[in-house]
Amino acid sequence: MRSSSALPSLPALRAFEAVGRLMSFRRAGEELLITQSAVSHHIAVLERALGLRLFLRKSRGIAFTPEGVRYFSAINEGFATIARGTAELRGTAAQTRVRISLLPSFAANWLVPRLALWREMRPDIEIDLDPSLHAADVEAGEADLAIRYGNGAWAGVESRLLLHEWVTPVASPALLARCQDINMPSDLLAYPLLLNARPSDWEVWAREAGLDFGGSRRIQLMDYNIVLQAAIGGQGVAMGRLSLVADLLRAGTLVQPLPQTVSSPDICYWLITPRKRPSSPATRAVIEWLTSEVAAMSAPAPNSRV
Repeated sequence: MRSSSALPSLPALRAFEAVGRLMSFRRAGEELLITQSAVSHHIAVLERALGLRLFLRKSRGIAFTPEGVRYFSAINEGFATIARGTAELRGTAAQTRVRISLLPSFAANWLVPRLALWREMRPDIEIDLDPSLHAADVEAGEADLAIRYGNGAWAGVESRLLLHEWVTPVASPALLARCQDINMPSDLLAYPLLLNARPSDWEVWAREAGLDFGGSRRIQLMDYNIVLQAAIGGQGVAMGRLSLVADLLRAGTLVQPLPQTVSSPDICYWLITPRKRPSSPATRAVIEWLTSEVAAMSAPAPNSRV
C-alpha cells in the first residue's frame, strides 16, 4: 500500500489545481476563500515537497514549467477520478438528499428563509446547502444542483433560467442623512461605492442610467453578503439586488434613493445541472419547487426598465 506520507498535502494540491486552472494566484485565492499569500505558501510547500518548480513567475503573470504541465495533468485526472467515484457511490443509494451549490448571499437572503416550507412539503427529501463563491463542478458530482449568478453561458452544463434579477442603488438612512442628497445618478459619485468581486450589477445599472463610475471612490469586497453589511453600516452605497434586499427595504434598514430599477440578461440566477447524466427524481422535485417559488414572487416596481 502506498504510504500517505508520500503524498503532498491536500490543501497544497487544491491550491495547485486552482492556480493551474485559473493561471492566477489572486483568482485561485478568491475561489478557495483564502488569501493570495496563503495560495503562494501552499505552492511553495508543494514545490519543496517535489523538489522542483511548478510555475514560472513573470512580470505579467505566471506560466507552467514543463514539470508543472505534467503534474497538473496528473492532479486534474486524480481529482476527476475522486469526483466520479464519489458521485457513483452516492448514487448507489436511493437519493433523498439534494446537494445545492450556491452563492452565500443567495443562500442567506433568498433560499434559507424558504427551507422551512420545503421541509413541510417534502420531509422525505433533505436539501444540503454548500454556500461558496467556488463554482462547483456538477458534471463531476461535486453537487447535484448549482445556482449561479450571471448570464448563463457556462460550458459543459445545462443552464436553466431561475430568476431575473433587478438592481438599484441602496444605502443606509444614516448615511444619506449626513451626506449629500442623491437626486440623480451622478450624485452617487459623492459616496464610496461598495462593489463585490465581480461588479456586474454596477456595470449594468450604470450603463442604463448613463453613469460613468470609472473615477468613483470604491470599496472592493469579495462577497455580496459583506457588501450588504457594509451598506447597512453606512460605509457606502451598494447596488441592491431586489430579490435579496426586499426585506431590508421594507424594514427601512436600507433605502432606495433613486427610482431607476434595471434588469439585464447578464444578471440572472440560473439552475445548473449536469449535461451528461440525468438529474435524480429528488433533484427534479427541488427544481420544480424553486421554480414555483420564483413564480410566486411579486413583480418588479412599475418604474423599472429592462
